Amino acid sequence: MNEILIKGGQLLLSLSILIVLHELGHYLTARWFGVRVEKFYLFFNPWFSLFRFRYKGTEYGLGWLPLGGYVKIAGMVDESLDRDQMKRPPQPHEFRSKPPWQRLIIMLGGIIMNVLLGIFIYWMLLLARGEQYLPVANMRYGIAVDSLGAAMGFRDGDRILAIDGQPASSFSTVPARIVIDRARTVTVERQGSTVDIPISDADIARVIDSRDAASFISVRFPFVVEEVLPGGLADRMNLQRNDLVLAVNDLPAFYYHEVRRLLYLSRNQPVSVTILRNGSLVRLEGTLGSDGLLGVRPYFYDRFLKTETKKYNVFSALPAGIRKAWLTVEGYVKQFALIFSPEIQGYKHLGGFISIANAFSPVWDWDAFWSFTGFLSLVLAFMNLLPIPALDGGHVLFTLVEMVSRRKPGEKFLEYAQIAGMVFLLALILYANGNDILRIFR
Repeated sequence: MNEILIKGGQLLLSLSILIVLHELGHYLTARWFGVRVEKFYLFFNPWFSLFRFRYKGTEYGLGWLPLGGYVKIAGMVDESLDRDQMKRPPQPHEFRSKPPWQRLIIMLGGIIMNVLLGIFIYWMLLLARGEQYLPVANMRYGIAVDSLGAAMGFRDGDRILAIDGQPASSFSTVPARIVIDRARTVTVERQGSTVDIPISDADIARVIDSRDAASFISVRFPFVVEEVLPGGLADRMNLQRNDLVLAVNDLPAFYYHEVRRLLYLSRNQPVSVTILRNGSLVRLEGTLGSDGLLGVRPYFYDRFLKTETKKYNVFSALPAGIRKAWLTVEGYVKQFALIFSPEIQGYKHLGGFISIANAFSPVWDWDAFWSFTGFLSLVLAFMNLLPIPALDGGHVLFTLVEMVSRRKPGEKFLEYAQIAGMVFLLALILYANGNDILRIFR
């Protein structure tokens, strides 16, 4: 329950920041061009608001439905579908009275704000903590693979050399380069020989179908106890800090993934763990619970493998942040394209608010929070740029058509397009969140 509250709290805070700043982009550009903004709301408020107040002609408020937010701009066909206002003659302070280039900037204001926020967050994170990564050349134990990775042709201990002929550098980019870039060949070093592993669309589809698409290959490192959690099985078995696990149920298990696999297979059963302590072998016994966990926190791989950190100053961090933002958008566009792939069938894996919440850390980690918020800000910018009526991109498309053709679309057409877009987006939201609910029961 505590983990659910932490993830839910991070989701709510992140969405609130993103929505307010997105709508602020529309608000500031509208006011800049002398357009009246009638409402500014965080979250939607059908039938009632949690609170509201009026200041200098604009109503500010908090809605109860956390599916987004909005600014109501005078003289604009939007989600409010204010037909009475649109029937009256255009006024100088209204959106529809402004030239197309000004309306275009107003519609792009929210997207621009989200892009700038993403860049700013990455800039600050790189300045504060630099960029830590694990070079694949430093993975002296090679990779660990699960059943999916094994089915693709990978083996425990393989050392990644290249992907589609291009050298691999940081391991954190390897799974994405294989799955999102739809790699055709991965070159590995295996027991002193070079092996090319072919990757098919069926392999990628199976990885995406799995609950954790990044786990088909992972970092291989020894299982060494860093902390024994009070009251757990390890505490009762007298496991101690710096104990090195060598076997589970007398089966060799030196690496983290091997230990976890054997423990999971032994859940709800007696288990023996052989460890190396101060140069001596010790065999401990106990009975596992239904989760198959010992109740320890093992050392992470950076205890055994040399990671590298690239440091930045305030000036070098900015172009690095811009580059990181660009690569983030590029990677997301590639993920988005998988939705329409008949081979990958990515549409089956669309997720809603539960999927987003689960991507947050189970503990409140501000670095992780801001990093994921920066990612979401850039995703929100991309999604809003899609040429779908009811999104900013739909208004941008109609305005660009007007600028090229010099003919303004009729307000009735814009109204029907807005309704169609809202219906489509609502159906998409229901589908994505329905997928989340179904995954819970699978």
